[in-house]
Amino acid sequence: MQAVRSFIRPVASVVGRRCIQTSSVANMPVKASDKLPSVDLFEGAPDAKVNTGDFGKGKVVIFGVPGAFTPTCSKDHAPGFVSSADALKAKGVKDIVCVSVNDPFVMAAWAKSVDPDNKIRFLADTNGALTKALDVELDLTAVLGNVRCKRYALVAEDGVVKAVNIEPDGAGLSCSRAADILKMV
Repeated sequence: MQAVRSFIRPVASVVGRRCIQTSSVANMPVKASDKLPSVDLFEGAPDAKVNTGDFGKGKVVIFGVPGAFTPTCSKDHAPGFVSSADALKAKGVKDIVCVSVNDPFVMAAWAKSVDPDNKIRFLADTNGALTKALDVELDLTAVLGNVRCKRYALVAEDGVVKAVNIEPDGAGLSCSRAADILKMV
């Protein structure tokens, strides 16, 4: 009986480790058919909460950037969505949302510089709650001071992700441009 117990314990611990390993599969990056997480973001000020659960009706495009005022984000990514806003809305998109792990004041200032006509919304993911929920974290502590979000774009309809493109390296701009999303809407 003692030999059986000593055999069972290692097997049980192996099974336990397997459970832990397979649980990490649940933390895979967002994919089509996932429910859009419900988290608070901020628009312009810390007292202006916007819950992503409010995007539950209709079609919404959300794109994430590593940082406001950073070169690719300011010269290409966000301006591409601003210039494509009318085309996206013509395809039934009710909201176009830019998200970044920044404070709401930085996002508001960036919005004014990139989108003076307010064609899209710029929301601050102050503590990275949406970034974590979508599992699109990108460790940029060495250059931007904290963990940010990977560059991505997704289309959600009635609170469910319909399509998502996450940049393979997290920061490049090869599949998450407005032109790429226009093909997915």
